[in-house]
Amino acid sequence: MKKLFTVEDFVIALVAALGYGFTFEIPKLLGYPMWLCTIICLVVGIALETLESRLVFSKAVQKTPMRRYTVLAGFVLVFLVVQYFATSWIGMNVIDYVAEQYGYVIIPPLVVFAFRWGLRWYRARKIRERYGDGSGGFVFDGQLTENDFEEAAQQNQPIHGAFDTDLAVKTRTGVFVGRKERGILVFAGIPYAKPPVGERRWKAPEPLPASEEVFEAKFAGAAAIQVDYDGSILSQYRQSEDCLTLNIGIGGKRTKRKKPVLVIFHHGDFSYGGSAEPLLWGDDFHKIYPDTIGITFNYRLGLFGFIDFSGIPGGEACPDALNLGLLDQIAALRWIRENIAAFGGDPERITVMGFESGAISVCLLATCEQAKGLFQKAFVFNGSPLMAFETPETSRNLAKKLMAETGARTVEDLLRLPEQRLKEATQTLAMDMSAPTLDGKLIPADVFAAYRNGAADCVEFLIGIPSNERHIYKSFVGDQKYEDYVAKEAGFVLCYLDDACPAAAKAVRSYIEEQTKKTSAVDAQARIFEQFYVLSTYRYAQELAESGHNVRLLYWGARPLIENLGSGTVDVMATLLGSSRAAQMYGNAQNADVAETLQVFFRKFKDGEAMRLYNNEIKGIGAIDWKTFPNALIVSGKEIQCGPVEDKLTEVKELLEFFRE
Repeated sequence: MKKLFTVEDFVIALVAALGYGFTFEIPKLLGYPMWLCTIICLVVGIALETLESRLVFSKAVQKTPMRRYTVLAGFVLVFLVVQYFATSWIGMNVIDYVAEQYGYVIIPPLVVFAFRWGLRWYRARKIRERYGDGSGGFVFDGQLTENDFEEAAQQNQPIHGAFDTDLAVKTRTGVFVGRKERGILVFAGIPYAKPPVGERRWKAPEPLPASEEVFEAKFAGAAAIQVDYDGSILSQYRQSEDCLTLNIGIGGKRTKRKKPVLVIFHHGDFSYGGSAEPLLWGDDFHKIYPDTIGITFNYRLGLFGFIDFSGIPGGEACPDALNLGLLDQIAALRWIRENIAAFGGDPERITVMGFESGAISVCLLATCEQAKGLFQKAFVFNGSPLMAFETPETSRNLAKKLMAETGARTVEDLLRLPEQRLKEATQTLAMDMSAPTLDGKLIPADVFAAYRNGAADCVEFLIGIPSNERHIYKSFVGDQKYEDYVAKEAGFVLCYLDDACPAAAKAVRSYIEEQTKKTSAVDAQARIFEQFYVLSTYRYAQELAESGHNVRLLYWGARPLIENLGSGTVDVMATLLGSSRAAQMYGNAQNADVAETLQVFFRKFKDGEAMRLYNNEIKGIGAIDWKTFPNALIVSGKEIQCGPVEDKLTEVKELLEFFRE
């Protein structure tokens, strides 16, 4: 995608040849020894070339075509004039040096390109050797070492006595002593609420008391109790009800100026995932965003986080169980806002980033009165409020099935059950898990009306849409559960359309029937729920734009390295967070040009800069103006461009028309 050799490179080499030529020939004519002529030539020539590059590739010059071509024409004119005088007065012809200079200018980019291409080819070959055609989904055997999850068996402890004050931060809830890792300060496993265990099981998170105690913050906390899907890497990680912890990473130099903060909501269909997910580690995060504080956190999932006991004897004791996972998220954001200044962060510049279920969470919290003011910018990928339940019916059914599975008769019986028994029930009820509900209490029953009424007026949005996500779902949940998972999701879509738009429901059923003849019923249903979710995200962007928000849309159309593994959430997460190693673990090799371009754009978004690249801001990349909705930044395998995407979202015309209304 990058240009190997730009017009700017040509002109810089042309003029730099003068510097190399004059600073070699003139000392030579003065009788200097050859070795000294060579040193003078290299020192002055390299300095001149560096200064030229800084001027020609500067923002001031590259920002407009007129400035760019004026400067380039000026450099060419300088070369011609100096060449004329050199030939006439000194008898020196620098054309010879031009040829030599071009060898130095052209060959290095070609070598770098060849090296990068060869490295990507090698990585791709190794991934294909491991994954084959990808039909088996994500496979982590042989990819993880003992060091990858060495923290799983270790827990932070109170510190009594001396500690390293350079690694310590005092917060309202205690003093936390982190660790330094490759120049990055890491504070891991910090609790942001009281452990939701014992009598606090299925209760709203409770704030921690003020404390002067000193604690280790070296090891990540346990992941939430969750469904151990075949393609979830956290099935190999320590899990516990005591999971309400967060991790903070600080890179770059300490400055008086407070740093912007990025809080990442993990994915996982509200039934799996966590802050220990390698995609969130971001090996290169602090190189890409050196002045940003990165935060990941856990929240309750599955039957611990989204269940309705209102129809169960004793259920009145757990009135908040319906959306506990969201209440955990709010508690984490409150702790961050209250304490992040102690870590050098700016509580007034908090950006949240969510993928899939994390994206849905962000969309819902943006309408929530309890979360108001806790973040200022939001990036959501493949998620919208339409993916939340309109009624608690699914959550009530989950409660009934949990009672039957465990033999409990009352909520009091459930509270006495050991954690391991509920973990077993989580696995058994994997296909019955619930999600956030529009309860009209925590979350407005009509979130779009809330947006139109100004619920999120202080939040700026960047919204992402995938083009090949269904294969990723299969890779995560595994072959055995995929058919049931797809049937469940497609069933939700059809039930929703039957009530909302019978004509669209009829068209969808016809589409499924036609596609089943070509492929299979599972693939046909998967195509539909993928298109439905994509359109719901697009509709979300449309609603935000119509309610006055300045919305930008990202369309991820890059082809996967292995078709059966898909391309979407995994790749965008790895691209934006600098998780290249994790991308390989999940069966893909990053395109460095796409990664650099999107990382620059995301940095501009969170820092409040104009969403455009001037020519050569990333050397070799042309100018890109990321226009607001309905245009989208379209990422394909060959280029990145801005334009409309409606024609890419669905194969069912009636479905598109329904979402337009």
